Amino acid sequence: MSAPRTRSTTGSGSYMAVNGIELYVEEHGEGRPLVLLHGGLGSGEMFGPVLTALAEHHRVILPDLQGHGRTADIDRPMDLGAMADDIAALIEHLGLRHPDVVGFSIGGGVALQLAARHPQAVGKLVLASAGIRRSATYPEILAQQEQVNGAAAAFMTETPMYQSYQRDAPRPEDFPGLLDKLGAWMMQDFDFTEQIRSLTMPTLIVAADADLCPPSHFVEVFALLDGGQRDGGWMNEGRPEGGHALAILPGLTHYSLSDSPLFAAAVQSFLG
Repeated sequence: MSAPRTRSTTGSGSYMAVNGIELYVEEHGEGRPLVLLHGGLGSGEMFGPVLTALAEHHRVILPDLQGHGRTADIDRPMDLGAMADDIAALIEHLGLRHPDVVGFSIGGGVALQLAARHPQAVGKLVLASAGIRRSATYPEILAQQEQVNGAAAAFMTETPMYQSYQRDAPRPEDFPGLLDKLGAWMMQDFDFTEQIRSLTMPTLIVAADADLCPPSHFVEVFALLDGGQRDGGWMNEGRPEGGHALAILPGLTHYSLSDSPLFAAAVQSFLG
């Protein structure tokens, strides 16, 4: 791990050098610390529509992950474990004690790896729209993911992802390389069943009712946490002992969940 150092920026955030990468990090609000991890081809700005609500009672820490937003890429593959180690180092650098962690999509995968690899670093955990097996993803989505590579950059110039990257990235010319890395990562098979079973902190599983995976997959994930196995009881005596919960949010998709008031409400209710 490299020696941490902080360099201020002209914006509302700063760069923090941890684990061999300089993460761009913004902070909003006061209260119990809450780390928000965004989805692929996005940045911390992805949570903009719900940020005010989440920061009302929390000190929100909003990093841009490797190669995303204002964080420049480095010479390593796009790997959930490595990015989880980045966030663990960031938590240590900021002196946070058991912050709650919310991850969406790829950020959910990073949050899961963080909780599995560094359980002492996480208070409560929220995994949003994050399938735990590649095979659970709808076949048509897998087919789309197989087309993600640097050559696709030329066809994405009118998309919000491309335009925000060109506006914010330290090296806008890296966009095709980011697509290559993301495409290579999405082609890898994965099954995080054992990581889910290993979780010791209260965990909320969140998904849209029309997500990249069917609702039944997220029910299955909840079952791995002993959820949905019995009636909850008048006094909650039948709920999972670890305080785990499940929320399938109505009327949403993978692309609208993270900026929905329903998502913010579910997170706030769970974090208490």
